[in-house]
Amino acid sequence: MREPRALADLPYAAYLEDHDGRDLAAGGDYNVVHIADREFPNVVAGNARFSESALSGVRFTDGSLRRARFNDVWLHGAQVIGTDLAESGWLDAEVVNSAFAGAAMFEAALSRVTFFGCKLVSVNLRGAVLRDVAFVDCVLRDVDFSEAGLTTVTFPGSTLADLRFEGATLKKVDLRDAAELGIRSGLTSLRGATITPTQTLDLAPAFAQALGLTVKD
Repeated sequence: MREPRALADLPYAAYLEDHDGRDLAAGGDYNVVHIADREFPNVVAGNARFSESALSGVRFTDGSLRRARFNDVWLHGAQVIGTDLAESGWLDAEVVNSAFAGAAMFEAALSRVTFFGCKLVSVNLRGAVLRDVAFVDCVLRDVDFSEAGLTTVTFPGSTLADLRFEGATLKKVDLRDAAELGIRSGLTSLRGATITPTQTLDLAPAFAQALGLTVKD
């Protein structure tokens, strides 16, 4: 697994223009810009489009970025708290050392996205589509993947706790390298995932409960 890139390593780094973010608005286009160390409380920027851009040290609190598009975008040290990112699109994005808490990302589409050292807590990804997504050395706690479609998704070095997978569809999902694997519900929807023998034993009581089995000596 490759390491996260620094700002200077981005192929478009030399063309980035500093942007104060004051005009973030619904439907706005933000191309080849760098927004750094800004706070956006209650932002209203649905359908905004970010392309070949960098966001570092930004904080989104509440507000809405519903249906926003993040194409070839680099986020570093971002905080996304209670923000509406439902139906947003992420393509060729890199998210580094960032935190998402209470964010609504249901029905979002993530393709070729890598999260490095991020923390996702109480994030709603119900019905989302994830393809070629990696969570590297992350913490995912109380993340809801119910009804989501996950294809070629990996979790190397990540701590997973209280995840929900009810009705999810998994293809080529590799959980073997997760540091911890904790699933609250939806164990019967894990078809298409790969786990280790040790993880199988750890999950055995939960599998038995989900299948209504009684285990006795």
